[in-house]
Amino acid sequence: MAHSKKTLLILSLLLLAAIVFALPMGRYPLALGDLCRSLLDAWAGRPLNEEQSRQLFLFFDLRLPRIGAALVVGACLSASGTVYQNMFQNPLVSPGILGVQHGAAFGAAIGIVFFSSWPLTQAFSFAGGALGVGLSLFFAWLYPRARFLALVVGGLVSSSFFVALTSLVQYVADPNRQLPELVYWLMGTLSRTEPRQLAWSAPLMLAGLAYICLNGKAVNALAMGDDEARALGVQSMGMKLRLIGAATLICSLTVVLAGVINWVGLVIPHVMRFIIGPDNRVGLTASALGGALFVLLTDTLIRSVWTVELPLGIATSLISMPLFAFSLWYDWKRR
Repeated sequence: MAHSKKTLLILSLLLLAAIVFALPMGRYPLALGDLCRSLLDAWAGRPLNEEQSRQLFLFFDLRLPRIGAALVVGACLSASGTVYQNMFQNPLVSPGILGVQHGAAFGAAIGIVFFSSWPLTQAFSFAGGALGVGLSLFFAWLYPRARFLALVVGGLVSSSFFVALTSLVQYVADPNRQLPELVYWLMGTLSRTEPRQLAWSAPLMLAGLAYICLNGKAVNALAMGDDEARALGVQSMGMKLRLIGAATLICSLTVVLAGVINWVGLVIPHVMRFIIGPDNRVGLTASALGGALFVLLTDTLIRSVWTVELPLGIATSLISMPLFAFSLWYDWKRR
């Protein structure tokens, strides 16, 4: 346990260092010294020149919301992936594979195209995510003798179904106003994060994330099976539904905030288990910190290296696939 707490401390320090590193980076760089002086002048009520006003606008309206969104999106995707892998006792499931992200994308697309209401978009996104994981579970229920395989196949079917429905929404969207924005958003991006959107989404995401991380002991019990969980005093069905519901909620809200960000919920939980072990009492927090660190660094990379910004969902896929291949190879070598 002492080793696990030390690892959590290291991850927390790395995350703080990454935040400081990410603040000045981007197409419009910020000098930290100048930014601090501008903040002090604004705090003291002194008049600001044009350059100082520009710095504060970049900091409060662009850079800070984007960094905050990267942190909560990465943490929620990784933590929800850890919950799904433990609840379904299947190391290959993730929000993307289970159909949660694509179901949530369909719901959010409905809200964006037909209602233009942020609360309704959040509600439709959660409903779509719940339908996505429900369809995957339905396939697993149909074929109980091979539930492990049926869950993965059901997730693929669910994802394909909701991708088709989302394409239908794109087909009827306004080609001049809604379609370009919808297509770019579905690739996964934090470039259009606004303080208002973050203020709507972040409290719910953080509440769901806190609930998951505080129930690591229950996740440990449920990962051993329903009978073992009941023997340890955990009401298996009720707790499992609450944990899956919380994971679906926070994962769906990441889609509303940033579009479809692939692979994070599959790869980072595996990496964190290799580093910190299978104990979810600390593993869930480690997974959240690792996911936040990974998405923040990836987003900082894509907005700093190229003049034309690569969508975040594409970048995470390109980086995560080699990591996942290495994790599978390393797991095989250990055995």
